[in-house]
Formats: sequence, structure tokens, C-alpha cells
Amino acid sequence: MNMIDEIEQEQLAALAATKNVPDFRPGDTLRISVKVIESARERLQAFEGVCIARSGGGLNENFTVRKISYGEGVERVFPIYSPLVANIELVRTGRVRRAKLYYLRGLTGKAARIAERRTAKKSTKTISA
Repeated sequence: MNMIDEIEQEQLAALAATKNVPDFRPGDTLRISVKVIESARERLQAFEGVCIARSGGGLNENFTVRKISYGEGVERVFPIYSPLVANIELVRTGRVRRAKLYYLRGLTGKAARIAERRTAKKSTKTISA
């Protein structure tokens, strides 16, 4: 491993200890709290939408979130380890068969819905003889 990769791994470990990033995939609905600085004030603004893509790796990893705001599609790209991203919350999981969901840009209304992914639950039944 070269020197740059080692430094990047150290920085990633330090950031992962302070930031709580959930395990999410494209198709999942996320609520991202973004720090917005207006002159001397700082506040958190929520952006909720469907993750349509993840790209990059390590410290440079980012994800694209799409939502419909007042009938207009809005997309934002967030770096995962950015200091402006205060919190990432997983709202619901989606079941999709693609890594990039760019086809959602052409769909509106009910056609743009994504089915929810069911998680497998382990059964606790015991068979007695």
C-alpha cells in the first residue's frame, strides 16, 4: 500500500469514529441534515429524498439524492464525510435492481415509486419431539 492510501485510511478511520453513517444503497430514502451558514447564524436544514447513485470511494465517496419539490425535481450531491453534512438518517429501504437510478428523472407521480425492501427475519421456532 502506498503512502497516500495509508494516510487516507487513517483519516477515514478518524472520521468514521466521529460520524455516524448508516449503511444505505441506491433506492433508499434518506433524510440529510445540512449545516447552512447565513451571515453569523448557523442552522440545520433537512433534505429528504431517494438516493439515486453512489460514487467514488474512501474519503472521496459521495451520493446523489433526488426529491420532488413543488412539482420540480431537485437533485443534490453530498460528500459522505463533508463537515457540512451533520447527519444522515435512513427513512426507508427501497428494492431496486440497478446501481444508478437515473431513469427516475423521466418519471413522475406513481410511476416513480420504489417498492420497499423487506429484511429477512430469523425465525425463533423450536421443534420439539
